[in-house]
Amino acid sequence: MAALSGRLVAGVDSSTQSCKVVVRDAETGRLVRSGQARHPDGTEVDPEAWWSALREAISQAGGLEDVAAVAVGGQQHGLVALDDAGRVIRPALLWNDTRSAQAAADLVRELGDGDDAAGRRRWVEAICSVPVASFTVTKLRWLAEHEPQHAERIAAVALPHDWLTWRLAGTGALEDLATDRSEASGTGYFDPAGNTYRRDLLDLALGRETDLVLPRVLGPAVSAGRVDGTEALLGAGAGDNAAAALGVGMVPGDVTISIGTSGVVSAVSPSPVHDPSGLVTGFADATGNFLPMATTLNASRVLDATAGLLGVDHATLSELALAAEPGAGGLVHVPYLDGERTPNLPDATASLRGMTRTSLTRENLARAAVEGMLCHLAEGLAAVEARGVEVRRVRLIGGGARSEAVQRIAPAVLGREVELPEPGEYVAAGAARQAAWALAGSDHPPAWEREGTRVLTAEPTPEVLERYREAAARVLEEYAA
Repeated sequence: MAALSGRLVAGVDSSTQSCKVVVRDAETGRLVRSGQARHPDGTEVDPEAWWSALREAISQAGGLEDVAAVAVGGQQHGLVALDDAGRVIRPALLWNDTRSAQAAADLVRELGDGDDAAGRRRWVEAICSVPVASFTVTKLRWLAEHEPQHAERIAAVALPHDWLTWRLAGTGALEDLATDRSEASGTGYFDPAGNTYRRDLLDLALGRETDLVLPRVLGPAVSAGRVDGTEALLGAGAGDNAAAALGVGMVPGDVTISIGTSGVVSAVSPSPVHDPSGLVTGFADATGNFLPMATTLNASRVLDATAGLLGVDHATLSELALAAEPGAGGLVHVPYLDGERTPNLPDATASLRGMTRTSLTRENLARAAVEGMLCHLAEGLAAVEARGVEVRRVRLIGGGARSEAVQRIAPAVLGREVELPEPGEYVAAGAARQAAWALAGSDHPPAWEREGTRVLTAEPTPEVLERYREAAARVLEEYAA
């Protein structure tokens, strides 16, 4: 694309834990430089911390003076409530804040006129998903019930990536808020199939009719304006999973399993997916397709917690896990350490089953943690396939995918070969690719060079997944009781 030759673009990944910025060649995708900064921990955060981290990461990445376009990929769902002057009303409630679990259950029941099953069907018909505690719409209901003094002041609602894009533009005008289909589809009040906001669901959440400002939903190649004080274009941006899909070049038939703070099984589908069970959410992607996903609250932190318990680093945790036999001597770890989203068990706790004097070794404990996390994601993959989504290729990405034990055990648990791209900041790369797309103004994103990919194979261990399913079923029974 001649319009991209010799130009640079920047992509931002504003995640739960940190902000990363990459500057890439707009035509080829070659990485030129990068920077990053930490975010504070917690399930609610002052958005100014994201802004400070973004500025620090931009500075580390050499600034934006020579950059022609920027786009932001961000953690989904988080509620950024703004007053009529554009001020943040209270700290943002993040996707992993489960205080709104009861609000989610109430909203499902209310839309179904008191019938949960009918409510799930109606929500799926309306927005292609069943709301859970992570969704923005449930956080608005929680705010209306628990902090009405804040809910009454809301003039506009943004999500983390929307808010950062708006801050980069620097206009301060609420009507300049912008987003894309992928991010809007995670709010709980946007229909990705009809490409329209469902303000009736927004009003249902707040318990009153509203005229709140919502971000304009832009197409993937449409600019949201310019970076304040520069000539750099602002891309529409995307939710983090949609940006990662763009970063790894996903097309229909591809599935990516991302092991980060959360675990995400995402697929690209040309048509919307409807799952009344709520296991699979029918989100949009960043290209005009759909991105059905099964998302878990517990992924790499399962490995973090186990390494901490054993007093080892992650390399040693891998060594211990690989020293154990498949099946971990009968130990099965159902890893609902922080409650769970898929299945929707916000108050659940983890379970370690099959403990005997012979099975309870350091090696088996490490293996059970890796197997349990991967079995949990395998269940997500099965849920996506059960909705009729074609699966031809499975990729593994994310910080947790750098574990040798995860790489060697994943194809055994999943029962298929797995592609492992070179480690990279795929959310930021996807945001940068979208920035280049906006810069080119073309029908398709630029065809960037792909990083090297390894193919992982292993002898399948279906008995490990079957034992996990039996243990998880018992946990569900105990939770229901």
